[in-house]
Amino acid sequence: MPQSVDRALDVLDAVAASAGPVTAKALARATGCGLSTVYELLGALTARGHVARTAGGYTLGYRVPSLHRAFQHQMRLDDEVHGLLLQARRAAGADTYFSTYRDGGIAVLAGTSAAVPTGGFTVSEDQDGHATAHGKMLLSALPRAARLRYLTATGMRAITPRTITSPETLDRELRRVRRDGVAVEVEECAPGVACVAVPVPSAAGGAITAVSAALPLTEFHERKGRLTQTLRQVAAEAGRLAARQCAGGAPARR
Repeated sequence: MPQSVDRALDVLDAVAASAGPVTAKALARATGCGLSTVYELLGALTARGHVARTAGGYTLGYRVPSLHRAFQHQMRLDDEVHGLLLQARRAAGADTYFSTYRDGGIAVLAGTSAAVPTGGFTVSEDQDGHATAHGKMLLSALPRAARLRYLTATGMRAITPRTITSPETLDRELRRVRRDGVAVEVEECAPGVACVAVPVPSAAGGAITAVSAALPLTEFHERKGRLTQTLRQVAAEAGRLAARQCAGGAPARR
């Protein structure tokens, strides 16, 4: 990647990571770039609408939401999918997420959560699939070779004392996930948090996707059964939506 492009993306990421408007000087410190370079990059990003300049500093620009909408369209994440996640959150009283495996990576594509998310997941790539319920569910559906490529690329870092860091132990866990059709993690990704994930049915050749929910560990054991049932219902409906979208998007045969 050309260095100027790499630096521009570093600046954009730094603006996105800020809790509020951020100054050019702060961005220079965060990215390790010279102040004059940062101003030049900010000028280009502002002109394209990816960044906006305010009295307090720089923020994400108005172009970003349109990119997110385009991303959701490409991922076939329409309002109905978000409605399903919101329905699941209301029914189960837990943060809910929609995730997928694509091109060798795992990503959270959508989610509904409280102001302070229980699971701490955001719409982004997940480099710790070995430690998350949705990651385990997606990894369990992969051929062994693809699974090993993912784990080799991301590693199996110990996030908490309960994180599985042994490939052999993870293989045993994933066999159980395939057998039961549900993945669970308890404090493997975050202390005091437990998660459940179930697969979204898909046609042959379709994307490997899952829906999951996170809730405080203090509530998990009492609510796990009902939560899993709710997720299965949401997954079934998400599968039907995906099937309809594929059928509607397929070219007519002559």
